[in-house]
Amino acid sequence: MNFDIAIVIAIEMNIKVQNISKSYNKIKAVDAVTFEVNSGELFGLIGPDGAGKTTIFRILTTLLMPDEGNATVAEYDVVADYKAIRSSVGYMPGKFSLYQDLTVEENLEFFATIFGTTLAENYALIADIYIQLEPFKDRRAGALSGGMKQKLALCCALIHAPKVLFLDEPTTGVDPVSRKEFWQMLKRLQLKGITILVSTPYMDEASLCDRIALIQKGKILKIDAPQVITANYEKLIYDIQSKNTHGLIHDLKNYSSHYSVYAFGEFIHYIDKNVDFKPEDLQQYLEEKNHSDIIIKKAETTIEDVFMDL
Repeated sequence: MNFDIAIVIAIEMNIKVQNISKSYNKIKAVDAVTFEVNSGELFGLIGPDGAGKTTIFRILTTLLMPDEGNATVAEYDVVADYKAIRSSVGYMPGKFSLYQDLTVEENLEFFATIFGTTLAENYALIADIYIQLEPFKDRRAGALSGGMKQKLALCCALIHAPKVLFLDEPTTGVDPVSRKEFWQMLKRLQLKGITILVSTPYMDEASLCDRIALIQKGKILKIDAPQVITANYEKLIYDIQSKNTHGLIHDLKNYSSHYSVYAFGEFIHYIDKNVDFKPEDLQQYLEEKNHSDIIIKKAETTIEDVFMDL
């Protein structure tokens, strides 16, 4: 009997959202959103600016009340138990919101005091992050680089050892190296048992999450593990390239059986309507349009490809 109870506790959801909706001046920012995040999971909300990600985060961190639906975080209701949630979660908003005139150390001490703890008490949780900040501990937060600001904000969000961590577009505006380092830090935090909900407009970051929800215009389009989403995409995608990229896009869009055409890095991603599509026919068409150095090859499906087709 005790063994069965232990299993139930282990699989309980740390975040549960049911039919949450929120409108601003009759514009629906979040429309009947439902999803669950497992305890210890790194879950991503993936979508462009204006998709509703920040509104969902503000509801889950009790900064906004939903118009409809309900949600729980760490088993606390976001409306009835808002005080308990605020002491149980860490929240890192998209915009750097720490005190710019305080030093690194002063910011950490300030947030630790607010939560009734000390830097020393929970130092083990942030040690591998803070060690990078320590040489700048006497520097004002406003004078830090973008990557260092993100590390400081993450330390402040973790200083009270939260059960759940909310990170709203934490890598926006950060250089590629700092982005990579940040995700490595999240993976290490996940190993410590922290449930992480992160939002990002960067489709390439989706593969770093255990599961993702693709969101657009306030609606959840698909939820699953990134590799499952891409594996279940049935259409064949081709990488196409020629010397005249601008003309290539135009001519592909005028090809009689094209399904979709869009730029993707150094290539154009092309999908054809026909299941019996022959690349050699498209090659001939492009040569007739005076394209040279033509490359047509099968592409690996990405989350961005799936999102473009939803």
